[in-house]
Amino acid sequence: MPTTTSAVRELPHPAREEIRLEAVLHALADPMRLWAVRNLSAFGEGEGQGATCSQVDMPVSPSTSTHHFRVLREAGVINQCYRGTAKINCLRRADLDALFPGL
Repeated sequence: MPTTTSAVRELPHPAREEIRLEAVLHALADPMRLWAVRNLSAFGEGEGQGATCSQVDMPVSPSTSTHHFRVLREAGVINQCYRGTAKINCLRRADLDALFPGL
């Protein structure tokens, strides 16, 4: 009987202890990324929450939007996961609050 495998697409994220303030501040220094974070805050955090990239309607090209979300993910500001073919974004508010209270 042949075995089946399902490819789970996972994106690299820094662990909580790997998130650095310099990276977070760099990510938030760009007006478009800060705008995206403000808009993502309305979509909630955690399982079943978040928004697709297209739901966070940024006034830039899709490739530029992808770049901004990647920078936010690599800095530890957002979590991205695939739900089917959609990439879901949500803030890592609990991690950021634990590391940098008041940020």
